[in-house]
Amino acid sequence: MHVLIIGGGAAGLMAAVSAAQHGAHVTILEKMKSIGRKILITGKGRCNITNSCELSDLVKNMPGNGAFLYSSFHAFSNQDITDFLNQAGLSTKVERGGRVFPVSDQAKDVIKTFAKELSKLKVTVKTDHTVKKLIIENNRIIGAATADAEYKADAVIIATGGASYPGTGSSGDGYRLAQSAGHTIVPIKPSLVPLEVEEEWITELQGLSLKNVTATVVSDGKKAAEEFGEMLFTHYGLSGPIILSLSKKVSELFAATPRHEVMIEINLKPALNEDTLDKRLQRDFAKFARKQIKNALHELLPAKLIPVVIDLAFLDPDKFVHQITKEERLRFLNVLRHLTFIISRTRPVAEAIVTAGGVGTKEINAKTMESKLISGLFFAGEVIDIDGYTGGFNLQAAFSTGYVAGKHSVTTRNI
Repeated sequence: MHVLIIGGGAAGLMAAVSAAQHGAHVTILEKMKSIGRKILITGKGRCNITNSCELSDLVKNMPGNGAFLYSSFHAFSNQDITDFLNQAGLSTKVERGGRVFPVSDQAKDVIKTFAKELSKLKVTVKTDHTVKKLIIENNRIIGAATADAEYKADAVIIATGGASYPGTGSSGDGYRLAQSAGHTIVPIKPSLVPLEVEEEWITELQGLSLKNVTATVVSDGKKAAEEFGEMLFTHYGLSGPIILSLSKKVSELFAATPRHEVMIEINLKPALNEDTLDKRLQRDFAKFARKQIKNALHELLPAKLIPVVIDLAFLDPDKFVHQITKEERLRFLNVLRHLTFIISRTRPVAEAIVTAGGVGTKEINAKTMESKLISGLFFAGEVIDIDGYTGGFNLQAAFSTGYVAGKHSVTTRNI
């Protein structure tokens, strides 16, 4: 029994382990010079392996076809991947928000652990091997071909990733292969991607990180989505966890016809309602009554934000605080609660942490990951039309679907 796996990322590695554990001879064909290239950059190089939340919450945190993953998450859960790595010698830890990382804080240790297990299971890993086509006869897969050779197999698992970070090998090859087998590809778009804004003064905030703020997507004057947490200003716009989570909704709004105008509103003080915030301002203004407004806000705002908020509130920075009128104070308060940016576009899909879209889930058996069109062809990971929020959910989806595809590539009745 020979299982061929196309792609040596998170899904492919887990699929290889699973298939080998169930008795198959396994070969991985990886286009890059080494396996796990994208794993290396996840979690800022630390690898956010999974999330320790309840299984029901795993589904909720996969806005892109989360229900499709229900069986996979139960077959190979967040506890299962943690146990697998722990038993293989990799210690893990749980951090804020349930995020699971290696104790070493080194993504490379996750790859080393998988490599060690592949070696134990006698999995053949061929790097620098780009698959050009699938070999199909009578609606059944019998192998795949590179530019130089054909590889016969009883089952083939496509685990090539999406189209984000092509430098790691995720350049959309899986979509082409799936399409050649007759599968529908849901149009891809960036998910978990930074946003560009029209405001040129954003450069003044570059590098500033904010915690405990609320970001709201506003489209055509209506709230479309909202997240609370951390964000980051860049030279081109907005990034950080809550912005990345909101980017999927922004992408959807931009893809709609007609194209929506989209804004992001930042509430810098979400813990305080309007009345409470106004009382806070009045106390601060009384405390620093004899200072110029530009020198009186250090207890309220980060230094980089002060001149920006003053300018957006149309205040004279040299004006003394005791001279600020009620109308000016309320303008200032409004900016604190509604720091608004017009979104010009998302960053390119190549810069997205995750690609939304991919092989349509209606054409894949959710319990086995096998194609409903071609016998013996399986899919795993980001090549499928699934995507989730930050926090370890996308890697868990890759591990879960990889495990299921690997297991059923061996045990399915069609083989």
